[in-house]
Amino acid sequence: MLELPEDLRRELKDPMGPIETDAEVLLRDVSGPLYAVGDVVTYHFLRAGREPDVALVDGITKREAVDEAVRRAVTAGEVRDATNPPATITADLARALRRAIDADEPVTLFVDGEEDLAVLPAIAAAPDGASVVYGQPDEGMVHVRVDGEVRASVRDLLERFEGDSDRLFSLLDR
Repeated sequence: MLELPEDLRRELKDPMGPIETDAEVLLRDVSGPLYAVGDVVTYHFLRAGREPDVALVDGITKREAVDEAVRRAVTAGEVRDATNPPATITADLARALRRAIDADEPVTLFVDGEEDLAVLPAIAAAPDGASVVYGQPDEGMVHVRVDGEVRASVRDLLERFEGDSDRLFSLLDR
């Protein structure tokens, strides 16, 4: 549905919020739903005693398979599958993400492919007050508190991807 154009890759390397290395400290600033993108981020929240409302994992960190203990921990609850090749955002991911956000219980989406770009549709679909947290390699966890301004900025960014952003939004919006 959407592919990351080469000219946006550098722009996406900049963190979209403050970086924190301690999950317990970060959780002090979380007051609404918590969406975690990444195996290690999800694992840190679980170890801190907070299961994310939605977690997106792919079994990989820094291009290497995660430790088996991490994999077991992040897939211990309800797990649903989604397919999303690298540098893309698929309709399958968008549909699975919308269902996970609407679920009454915490859901982990295990992404066959890559979950890195899932942070963008997660922000685009999240309600005001939600926290979307993703990993910044070798730095920590980036905390994005969702509001109308952040959501609009991410939607503008998604419109710059190659493909059908209107279809993506139709799948993410209620």
